[in-house]
Amino acid sequence: MMKRSKQNAFTLIELLLVLVILAVLGSVVVPKFTKRSQQAKETAAKTDIRTISSCINTFELDTGRFPTNTEGIEALVDEPSNTKDDWKGPYLERGVPVDPWGKEYYYRQPGQYNEYGFDLHSAGPDGISGNDDDITNWTEDKNERKD
Repeated sequence: MMKRSKQNAFTLIELLLVLVILAVLGSVVVPKFTKRSQQAKETAAKTDIRTISSCINTFELDTGRFPTNTEGIEALVDEPSNTKDDWKGPYLERGVPVDPWGKEYYYRQPGQYNEYGFDLHSAGPDGISGNDDDITNWTEDKNERKD
């Protein structure tokens, strides 16, 4: 009589159960990482806006004026022709940044929300300017500037 050896193996049911458990865990964990990634991008955009705003204010202290709409943020990197010897830039060391979603920051002077200063914002994750996901240098009530 032949002896059968007992083989240790997983059954199909056990494999399916493991796959279901992994799928459930994945459905819980992946959205949390996605949300963290979105938060990180929003934080990076807020930091960029604060940095650019600070550089624009330094430009204004040196030259006595804000960059024009035509000059834009590029005036912080490349000296505009009409600043005499007052320009002490470049004010941004690594050039003009784009937002974390790969779009340009919007600059407007005089500002619509900062009447005596400038407006600076990112269109946010959806890339559409003027809606609730925009990241701005003005407060939510659109009357005061963020610091």
